[in-house]
Amino acid sequence: MKIFRLLTPLLLAIVAVLCFAPAAWAFCGFYVAKADTKLYNKASQVVIARDGNRTVLTMANDFQGEVKDFAIVVPVPTLLKKEQVRVAKPQIIERLDAFSAPRLVEYFDPDPCAPVIFNRSLAQSAIGGAGGAGGVGGVNSDRSLGVTVEASFNVGEYDIVILSAKESGGLETWLRNNGYKIPQGAKQLLGPYIRSSMKFFVAKVNLDKFNQSGYEFLRPLQISYQSPKFMLPIRLGMINATTEQDLIVYILSPEGGAEITNYRTVKIPSNANIPVFVKNEFNEFYKSLFQTAYTKEGKRVGFLEYAWDMGSCDPCSADPLTPEELKEAGVFWLINNSSSNVPVFPNFGIPFVSSNVFISRLHVRYTRDTFPEDLIFLQTANRESFQGRYILQYPFQGELKCQAGKEYKRSLPKRFEQEAQTLAKLTNWDIQDIRKKMNLSVGNLTYSLWESFLSWF
Repeated sequence: MKIFRLLTPLLLAIVAVLCFAPAAWAFCGFYVAKADTKLYNKASQVVIARDGNRTVLTMANDFQGEVKDFAIVVPVPTLLKKEQVRVAKPQIIERLDAFSAPRLVEYFDPDPCAPVIFNRSLAQSAIGGAGGAGGVGGVNSDRSLGVTVEASFNVGEYDIVILSAKESGGLETWLRNNGYKIPQGAKQLLGPYIRSSMKFFVAKVNLDKFNQSGYEFLRPLQISYQSPKFMLPIRLGMINATTEQDLIVYILSPEGGAEITNYRTVKIPSNANIPVFVKNEFNEFYKSLFQTAYTKEGKRVGFLEYAWDMGSCDPCSADPLTPEELKEAGVFWLINNSSSNVPVFPNFGIPFVSSNVFISRLHVRYTRDTFPEDLIFLQTANRESFQGRYILQYPFQGELKCQAGKEYKRSLPKRFEQEAQTLAKLTNWDIQDIRKKMNLSVGNLTYSLWESFLSWF
């Protein structure tokens, strides 16, 4: 009990510091909203769980149209067997999206006439210490086209073949002859993968099984393999793209953050105080912010939107994923302490050897011209936390009769103008439009932003 009494004032002091001084301290605040993938008309999502040379790749399907027309061709570095392919629950990708999405938080200024008393050096010191069965019916070959069917099997609602090829024209012809609706221009983009001796994971929907499944939408496909290549093929997805495409990659690792090596990886602009009216326009705000940053950086860039240990979050836009959910997402190195048997990734035979999961969320907006190469990643040991985080700071609304209150009131116009300038810089919105929207009530007086700004002078 004595220990509790000694610690309580310190904990209160730390909370006061963190929650009342967002410019000085990195995190805290009340979570308000998130900028998830629903913001974008076309946003592909991929989950990569990787440890060493072992990879589990989960691909969300954003296919729009008749399922009978669905076809996916994915270059893979090795031959895949049926036990290395499964369907995953779509909720897993939704959970990862919600957990790692850029977020809006809000703070409320305390009464400057009743300041919280705390020991700053003590608080700084305390904070510093935190920080199936086979299914392969043999090898078939169409020698005239140079295409070999290495394996064929069914997984869930998908019919899958694994192909190797000697030339791109033959592969394109084989796909068309076998009922796959491949867009024009595939030959040119298939060539580099064939020259790299990569194989092709090809899937289409088995309509009978899909109709019997009871699912309304196609479920994500998940493949597991071992390869020193840590990459994601994106060029085939550009064949029939008429506009810019958004790609969100969630990389899960027992080590630390991941980055793109053949393009620049930069952090999305973050930790900015913006006007409180943005609370009702956060989706439009983030879309404008991303487009502005994308243009400013020259478009050939990947943005880091989130990097954090999966065991915590601050502030949390969604609960961290449970061990069971992480396994569904492909994390194969988790330890299950509740069982005496060491579990393995069900389709790969790899025991869970760690409980450590670090997530990196990378956002790429690309076209065929801006991203001529596939994405190549580098796994690092960097465990520095980062998030796209935007701050609403509400002024105190009570009476301000003391000297500190008067000084606080005089400081507000400058703060409001700074928030307006920051918002204009982040989004390229018109500064005059921003000022018109910034009507704030301070104490017993109501200010428009411009009046407040002029009164400051």
